[in-house]
Amino acid sequence: MQNLLQGLNPGQKEAVLTIDGPLLIVAGAGAGKTKTLTHRIGHLIEEGVPGESVLAITFTNKAAKEMRERVFALLGTTPRVGNWARAEGTPWIGTFHGLGGYILREKGGVIGIPRRATILDQDDSLKLIKQSLVKAGADPKEFEPRRIQSLISRHKGNMGTAETIGSTTRNGRLGEILEKVFVLYEHALFTSHALDFDDLLEKTVRLLETHTEIRDYYASQWEYIHVDEYQDTNEVQYRLVKLLSGKKKNICVVGDSDQNIYSWRGASIANILEFEEDYPGAKIILLEQNYRSTQNILTAANSIIAKNTMRKEKNLFTKNGDGEKVSVFSSYDENDEARFVATRIAGLLKGGARPREIAVLYRTNFQSRVMEEVLLYSGIPYQVLGVRFYERKEVKDVIAYLRAARNPKSALDIARIINVPARGIGKVTLEKIFRGQKDSLPAGVRAKVEEFYALLHRIGRMTGELRPSQLISFIIKEAGIEKLLSGGDPPTSDFGRAGEDDTEQLANVRELVTVAMRYDAFDRVDGIEQFLTDVALESDQDNLKEREDAVRLMTVHAAKGLEFPFVFVTGMEQDLFPSRRSQDESKDLSEREEERRLFYVALTRAAKKVFLSYASFRTIFGTRQVNVPSEFLSDIDDALIDFESHDDSEGSRDPERSKRKSLLDWDEENDMVVYI
Repeated sequence: MQNLLQGLNPGQKEAVLTIDGPLLIVAGAGAGKTKTLTHRIGHLIEEGVPGESVLAITFTNKAAKEMRERVFALLGTTPRVGNWARAEGTPWIGTFHGLGGYILREKGGVIGIPRRATILDQDDSLKLIKQSLVKAGADPKEFEPRRIQSLISRHKGNMGTAETIGSTTRNGRLGEILEKVFVLYEHALFTSHALDFDDLLEKTVRLLETHTEIRDYYASQWEYIHVDEYQDTNEVQYRLVKLLSGKKKNICVVGDSDQNIYSWRGASIANILEFEEDYPGAKIILLEQNYRSTQNILTAANSIIAKNTMRKEKNLFTKNGDGEKVSVFSSYDENDEARFVATRIAGLLKGGARPREIAVLYRTNFQSRVMEEVLLYSGIPYQVLGVRFYERKEVKDVIAYLRAARNPKSALDIARIINVPARGIGKVTLEKIFRGQKDSLPAGVRAKVEEFYALLHRIGRMTGELRPSQLISFIIKEAGIEKLLSGGDPPTSDFGRAGEDDTEQLANVRELVTVAMRYDAFDRVDGIEQFLTDVALESDQDNLKEREDAVRLMTVHAAKGLEFPFVFVTGMEQDLFPSRRSQDESKDLSEREEERRLFYVALTRAAKKVFLSYASFRTIFGTRQVNVPSEFLSDIDDALIDFESHDDSEGSRDPERSKRKSLLDWDEENDMVVYI
């Protein structure tokens, strides 16, 4: 007990020692919420609660991995890989989607979902959306597939149905197309024995709502439930948690209304604001002591978020000292801004900072291009968050072979790999295969098709005999991918040029073998199932190469949950950050306040120093725009700011001069921006 309480502040101790009943922990950024949760789980087990009776859910594999490692370290045992089955004496710790996948694997057969159902990643589901659009008679150029995908995803997250999806938009024509596409898309998933991300939760909730015996089974198995980042839950996640909490309501949620930044994908701030109404008698504990940032950073963040009204009020503080002031730089345009950032990064590196300790954040992805060009020119190593290992073609091909071998009805996977390597099987032949007309094919073509399916059968048979890493290696060799990428066969247009490109691609598929080794400890089939689940549910943060010593470039949304000693927030211009859409008075209050929450998240990613910058001119979608500084900058007390200029190597030497130089106005007579 003393070990578990050692080093905790009073609020954290109270949370750890609160065992029964509903508990809301309002934890500010950097307030040690993961430590609090893990020590609470450890304390429960120390008090005699069976480990397998404890459930902990979060949003990303990265967060789940960190929580799992900390809990198992407290328990003195070795953590298992991935979101996996209950084991005696140990808690189940994983993501929402991993939990849904696990429940559906166990009980999904009751509602017609086979254990070997394929989990589609975002790209694969997008392909089905495009196919469904064409079948619906709609032009993908008119109805952007990614927008359709987003609308369907959010609709499923709200537990919508085919009958209600048309009402998700005010555009009558779009509503009609959505209704048709949704039905076709769902049919394609059903016939392929496939699930998209949203199905993992939506189908799980429908299973628990319609089969009380299954709901009661899981509610009795997991008597103590923990939910991280509760402010980010949407309707389906909210319902899942409520169903699993059962009659005892031993539920502990951790969250921060000030970090609710995902309303665009269905996250409802009401879930955390109304927790006491949903769980009468709930205990509320505030965690306000920040262990990450300096006081100047926190004071700036507190002043920003204080203007919001939809929040659980709190005020972050730290014992880390005041630290450096927040730097603000006014640039001429985006190129000037990028040069400023590169110069300051070079200065930090010269002062002993490591590249991986530095992050450059921006509101939208298009802002990264200029930054990448300047960093590349400056010789500063960088990594753009969002380029995923599992999205590489050669990697997806190997995984598609494995998925098709396990689920021969997966049309997407069959179509992807039937000509990898090239087998001379055309689209017409493929259509006949999917219609069950293989017997009508010419003898030569039929032989090729049968050879392909024989290969899938061999892979499927080996699934029960080989460990995951051995199976991946078997696929690479048996399918001819290694020979293809080694130059043994002429390269196809899909794989690009021969030589260096093929060498890199071969290294990537071999790296997949290394990844699969982490699942070799499981039973053969179980390990493969978990491997495929984790691959499908990988997020941007999961692909962050922790050991790569490079400056991180990412959107503010992608930075949620991360921290860096030095943070640059670029594009601090009105209508960019905050975005123009967020200022629309027709939107509800929560959506309008979300942009301010997003800036609060950006500031609190930093431990030692924050650099803010904006450009007087910025070219957006080919149009050169004139900008004024973001309203957020004026909300930070001048006493907390160093107004920088190009001439300053260590910040502003003449604050008043730099402050005057950084303020912009519009000279109507001369039709130009001027400094005042």
